[in-house]
Amino acid sequence: MSRRLLVKVTCDLTAAERLNQALTVPATAAASGVEVSVWLSGEPTRLAVPGFAETLPTLPHAVSVAELRDTLLDLARVTVCSQCAKRRDLTEADLLPGARIAGAAGFVEESLVPGTQALVY
Repeated sequence: MSRRLLVKVTCDLTAAERLNQALTVPATAAASGVEVSVWLSGEPTRLAVPGFAETLPTLPHAVSVAELRDTLLDLARVTVCSQCAKRRDLTEADLLPGARIAGAAGFVEESLVPGTQALVY
């Protein structure tokens, strides 16, 4: 059975170290060949909007949020919470290529796939 990593990012965008870890872990896993799915909820939904991640500060000794986001868009499945998107007036047309919008039922379905390790930041 193959292992999958499912990461839900809900942390406050001002929690720079937590946010960086929330993106570094799945980006590292995806770059290592692990099947990865990242769900952005709450304020982190804005990471899927062009130009937003580039406005966040880069931590010393860390990869920038924008670079981590791009790695995830290239190597993983990136999903924006549908309710969170709606509250921010975001549609799929507002998101970067590779990001999609889906609801809680999709997250539950992914989390119950055998061999899936789920993490929430």
